[in-house]
Amino acid sequence: MAESESSSTRTVVVAAGANLAIAVAKAVAALLTGSAALWAETMHSAADTGNEVLLWLGLRRSRREPDRRHPFGYGQERYFWAFLAALGIFLVGGILSIAEGVRSWLVPEPLQSPWIGIGVLVVSAGFEGYSWLTARRQLRSDAKARRRSVRDHLKRASDPSATTVYLEDSAALIGIALALIALVLHMVTGWAWWDPAASMAIGVLLAVVAWLLARRSKALLIDAAAPDDVMETLRDEIGPQPWIHEVRELRAVYVGPSQLLVTVNVEPCPDVRARPGAELVDHVTDLRSRLLRNPAVADAVITVV
Repeated sequence: MAESESSSTRTVVVAAGANLAIAVAKAVAALLTGSAALWAETMHSAADTGNEVLLWLGLRRSRREPDRRHPFGYGQERYFWAFLAALGIFLVGGILSIAEGVRSWLVPEPLQSPWIGIGVLVVSAGFEGYSWLTARRQLRSDAKARRRSVRDHLKRASDPSATTVYLEDSAALIGIALALIALVLHMVTGWAWWDPAASMAIGVLLAVVAWLLARRSKALLIDAAAPDDVMETLRDEIGPQPWIHEVRELRAVYVGPSQLLVTVNVEPCPDVRARPGAELVDHVTDLRSRLLRNPAVADAVITVV
């Protein structure tokens, strides 16, 4: 758990540093070239930088110890701040990029010093690529630990930090490619509308990424059930118990990244019901202790029916 926390923090810090440097470089290049696509990419990187700050804040606040008001801790803080980050991508990155593209389409401007823009975009791709690889390494490590593919882990991960950075950086690399293509086509054809078209395409791309991230954060915020592979692990933890006639119901919901609240309804065997109640209490206590030994289980409630 501590190793995963450290990896998430490193992923977010690397992404924030890379995006800040990239945003400054793109802003200078956009001023020098007048490229709408570069302005869109500048807003994209500025939004990503702000989003990484939000993710870092969520990481910090989620580490607070449980208290009377929050008996399961503050893990869901990460989901809240990740949701705000998704809104930032949509508003700052998506909407403003589309608006800049529309403005430039209606009033096209001549492209100046395009090679500066191309150079900045190539260097930016290097920084974004490093950040993307850092996030992918964490995702692969987490997925391997849970015996999932990276694709499955992206859909099921309960920690939004690496997932958000990975999707942001993937969108950034695609956005850089679109901006580069627009600059080259503008230079080759002289048609000024390549630039605003790329800006609007980048905006649409960011809006889609924001929707994907917001949907996942929303699901986790409203007590998302654990996925099937996690439920199978919990069933293995319970195992065949000689005192249990039937497990009526097993439920688990996330109360934070990799932190589950587990509820189990069990029907004891008839011969166990006929024995002294203290023996049944011991069985229930032992089962609860077994579940709590799993570091992903924040608390377990066992009900005898």
